[in-house]
Amino acid sequence: MKFRSYIAIGVLGVLFVACKEEVLPKPNAKLRLEYSKPELTELVTDHFRFEYNKLAKVKIKNSTALTLKYPEMKGEIFINYRKIDNNIEKLLSDAQKLSYEHSVKADGILEQPFVSEAHNVYGMFYEVSGNAASQAQFYVTDSTEHFLTGSLYFLTKPNYDSIYPAAAYLQNDIRGIMETLRWKD
Repeated sequence: MKFRSYIAIGVLGVLFVACKEEVLPKPNAKLRLEYSKPELTELVTDHFRFEYNKLAKVKIKNSTALTLKYPEMKGEIFINYRKIDNNIEKLLSDAQKLSYEHSVKADGILEQPFVSEAHNVYGMFYEVSGNAASQAQFYVTDSTEHFLTGSLYFLTKPNYDSIYPAAAYLQNDIRGIMETLRWKD
């Protein structure tokens, strides 16, 4: 009987010592995505010109619509041009409405006004955070003749944590487009 007691105490002692150290599962590793510094080239259309990242493949749909495709990131920037014909209020309203349609899924929408008086370019950049379909929207205009809108979409189910590095990179590309945009007369 004494021998069984010693074995039982020994087994309990081993279990006690073995269970003393708490084992925690390691968190899943996050992929660190880094993209190269943009190399710029110029795009010229009938109505405007701007500089864009050479990583983008340009697909011109017609004289008023084009897409900058980023195959590496599975992202696309859709750009549409409209001629102003006494409809600036409607164009502005539609652009703002489109940006806020994403507020249902978005965690937040940050409005950033854009003004370049020297080049007669005025607009708004909407940075969308959260699992919205679009991570950025923008419009620019000269208020009298030209109106340009753009939207950033990814060809994947929206998961903000996963697409954030690519979204931030492409949002910077959009800001570059806005800063280098020049209207053609």
